[in-house]
Amino acid sequence: MKLSEIAHFFNAKIEGDSEIEISGIKGFEDAQEGDITYIASSKYAELAKNSKASAFIVKEKIPNLNKPQLITENPQFVFAKLLEMFYVKPQPCKGISEKSIVASTAQIGKNVTVYPFVYIDENVTIGDNTIIYPFTFIGKETLIGSDCVIYPNVTVRERVKIGNRVIIHAGTQIGSDGFGYIFHEGRHHKIPQVGGVIIEDDVEIGACVTIDRATTGNTFIGKGTKIDNLVQIAHNVKIGQNVIIVAQVGIAGSSQVGDGCILAGQVGISDHVEIEAGTIITAQSGVMPGKVQKGVFSGSPIMPHREWLRTNAIFQKLPELYKKIRELEERIKQLEKQKTIE
Repeated sequence: MKLSEIAHFFNAKIEGDSEIEISGIKGFEDAQEGDITYIASSKYAELAKNSKASAFIVKEKIPNLNKPQLITENPQFVFAKLLEMFYVKPQPCKGISEKSIVASTAQIGKNVTVYPFVYIDENVTIGDNTIIYPFTFIGKETLIGSDCVIYPNVTVRERVKIGNRVIIHAGTQIGSDGFGYIFHEGRHHKIPQVGGVIIEDDVEIGACVTIDRATTGNTFIGKGTKIDNLVQIAHNVKIGQNVIIVAQVGIAGSSQVGDGCILAGQVGISDHVEIEAGTIITAQSGVMPGKVQKGVFSGSPIMPHREWLRTNAIFQKLPELYKKIRELEERIKQLEKQKTIE
């Protein structure tokens, strides 16, 4: 594509040669002649002058850069969409494989691809243009929307509702039983998990994620939420819209996460927690039961991030402080001995 065509598509401005041909999209360090890349920050402006890339996507014009610049409000977004345009090819419909098992009561939409060794149970509904890869199990009365992609070895249990344009990566389990037991007369008795899971439109779920079904009612994942690999979401959890959940997060039962929250890697959330919309919990933090007001929090148990930074700075000085205390104690002992002798 010519740079002018890209600019027209994104309603962006061009500084420099608009007719240059763009043949690839690469990251800043990998870009070669013919490629376009993006500059995330002005601090990379000097490095850009030595780059082999033929053009740059920038937020503001970089002076003295003798290569074309595509000026746009969100360079990273344009970069992502160009990757999609250049490299992500539509997959042709391959129909329903004879090596799959599809119940006669299942309702399959138009242009659906079902690969070999998929099992689709009774009264399942699958929307148009959805792709289901091998070794996937779809349980009874589950509803899957249109334009979804379900990668290999995914298990979707009974009575799960999945919206449109949902992506589920390999090895994920949706609708497994919640972890509910009552201790009575010396042993643990299972609480039947008879609820379901609702996943709204435009959700992406990473590899090897587990989303438990509700005890009663539904575990809920809101529109546009993105879940990284190896995340555990327990029964009756409610996740809002456009939430980011990074790898190895664990969310215990009946907790609620508001719209637009960010849970960084390895965050642990106890049961019956309510996190207000727009909150950020930094990596490896622990959230105890109760309500978390909007803000940025760190530590275990969590505290406001700035307070945690100060606390952590003091913590790192503890060996030195301990040494000084021991020295002071020894001096006091010497003074007490001297006073006794006198």
